[in-house]
Amino acid sequence: MIYQANDQRYNMMEYERSGKSGIKFPVISLGLWQNFGGNKPFEESRAMIRRAFDLGITHFDLANNYGPPAGSAEETFGGVLKKDMMPYRDEMLISTKAGYYMWPGPYGEWGSRKNLLASLDQSLRRMGIDYVDIFYHHRPDTDTPLEESMSALAQAVKQGKALYVGLSNYGPEETRRAAEILKELGTPLLVHQPNYSMLNRWIEEGLTEVLQQQGIGSIAFCPLGRGQLTGKYVDKLEHELNSGEITLKPQAVTAERLAKFRELESIAAHRGQSLAQMSLTWALRKGGVTSVLIGASKVSQIEENAASVSFPALTEDELKKIDSVLEQIGNFPW
Repeated sequence: MIYQANDQRYNMMEYERSGKSGIKFPVISLGLWQNFGGNKPFEESRAMIRRAFDLGITHFDLANNYGPPAGSAEETFGGVLKKDMMPYRDEMLISTKAGYYMWPGPYGEWGSRKNLLASLDQSLRRMGIDYVDIFYHHRPDTDTPLEESMSALAQAVKQGKALYVGLSNYGPEETRRAAEILKELGTPLLVHQPNYSMLNRWIEEGLTEVLQQQGIGSIAFCPLGRGQLTGKYVDKLEHELNSGEITLKPQAVTAERLAKFRELESIAAHRGQSLAQMSLTWALRKGGVTSVLIGASKVSQIEENAASVSFPALTEDELKKIDSVLEQIGNFPW
């Protein structure tokens, strides 16, 4: 059966402008980091990508090393594009990244012009497309001049292989310098992708201010704290505390920490939300980020997370309660 997208999809999602650019992101984006590789059934990945698009999620975030194995998430996504999504290509934002290890030798990672441009060519071949909408440098490289890495991003745009450029995992001053270089090269920085959640608020110590000053958007990865801000994690925490069968980090398994998570769940339940949904609402609050990247291993998780847009913004009282609970809660992923 030929796939036809839900004609109500744009009534089901909210969209926010990325900084001072002309591009709007869906506030919920789908990341293909871990559950879309060659080790997963193609039809499961296909179903999740199609359902995300039917819910108005137009942004699909990849990287050269996503899988496992590395590169296979792009191949999976390319297969879904070919079978189902190519008629909707102009309605989609497709991003990829380079910077982490991909092949042996001195040119297979980091931030040289050779690595970045060769990696982009490989990504395009794996996905079967002529260009990506956003090409990111995935991590800063202190051994390569920033000018070289940024000029490679700009060159990708000039070659027509990317429409916009982004950064990920860059600190405040690195981001400021990179943005200035890109501006001089005529390729403004569209977006920064940091790790950000209730449990990891590092961007509030300088990066958020830089992005606002420079007119750059932001899209948070791991907004659920790598699964910590879900009922599944909290239930596991309680089970390990009661049974003494500890598989989580020992410092994570305390009665005090469990009580904090249960209190967060209570605040969410009062709003009619799951903890995961409230965590996304929190990350998207005023002063938060432009979009949040969700991961998923099944369609129902995408549906639950996308539904977070239907809830009202957190009140000042709720935000204060959450801040109080978060004090010394710790950040201990699975």
